[in-house]
Amino acid sequence: MGELKIAVVGVGSLGQHHARILADLEGVRLAAVVDADGARAAEIAGRHGVPALGPGDPLPAVDGVVVAAPTRLHRDLAVRFLESGIGVLCEKPMATTLEECDAILEAQSRSGAPLLVGHIEHFNPGVEALSAHVHHPGFLEVHRLGVFVPRSLDVDVVLDLMIHDIEIAQSLVRRPVSKVEAVGVSVLTPYVDLANARLTFEGGCVANLTASRISREKVRKLRLFQKDAYLSVDYAEQAVECYRVEDGPAGRAIQKVPVAVEKKEPLRRELEHFAAILGGHESPRVDGRAARDAVAVAQAILTCMAQQTPLE
Repeated sequence: MGELKIAVVGVGSLGQHHARILADLEGVRLAAVVDADGARAAEIAGRHGVPALGPGDPLPAVDGVVVAAPTRLHRDLAVRFLESGIGVLCEKPMATTLEECDAILEAQSRSGAPLLVGHIEHFNPGVEALSAHVHHPGFLEVHRLGVFVPRSLDVDVVLDLMIHDIEIAQSLVRRPVSKVEAVGVSVLTPYVDLANARLTFEGGCVANLTASRISREKVRKLRLFQKDAYLSVDYAEQAVECYRVEDGPAGRAIQKVPVAVEKKEPLRRELEHFAAILGGHESPRVDGRAARDAVAVAQAILTCMAQQTPLE
């Protein structure tokens, strides 16, 4: 296969970086950028010397599309491109409801076109390094706190930020969620801006997740406890710590285990993976089913908040 042609639909705060990386990626050509804001589309397109298109304009022939538009548009856009046989990288969350997720999955099944969902932490070298040391987790504590930025305000903080950690927790524990407890408050928007969820998995593992988009400082950290070990990852710093109980000359003691991490830009790695999928060399690391499962838990968290009662 020759040069892959990929378009970006939605060039807001995140989509502009998709365009930036694709314009520089070996073996890939940024084919066009699409945005409802014509001035914004022209600005980003001008940076990279590509066509600027509006939502109603026909795309040039492409191999793949990055859907980085607002979440409420994900279903319609992803379904349209998949049914046209175009591979899709759909930003997280996959959609706002399970019905919308199912519509995307059905379109993907009918067309056979590849679908990758942009759960970017899977491409964080720190998360990959931590995952290699995880065996039977018993408890996870995750904080994802950010300062208020007027973006992604069409969804609550659970679908905007916590969805990252829901999906990572599911991938680490590898068991279904059996119980959900959650609280959340709206502070600056009509939606939940600060949320805490306690997920109990089959087998007993518990994940305590906190997400905020109204904090004074930015924190992205996961701590994991399992038999004889404590692990942590700072998502932003891509730094991992590992402590194990090991036998030594003086008996059993806690020892720090060095964990090497080769720092790389997660979004670039995600787009390299998407290109490899389009080229037929790799399978999606986060497919539609995994992304739907994360949305299902997110919706259970929101229902729990609304009903003010645990869900089992």
